[in-house]
Amino acid sequence: MSNSTDINTGLAGSLVMVFLCVAVTVLLVSFYRRYKRASKNNQSAE
Repeated sequence: MSNSTDINTGLAGSLVMVFLCVAVTVLLVSFYRRYKRASKNNQSAE
């Protein structure tokens, strides 16, 4: 008997990983744009 714990995620696991990577990228871009906008507004207010 083999005690190997190989997990075959298949297509569903691949799609979940792609979705998670895209979601994280979108969130990072969104927060970066918000940060830049807030930073610019803060500088113009001073």
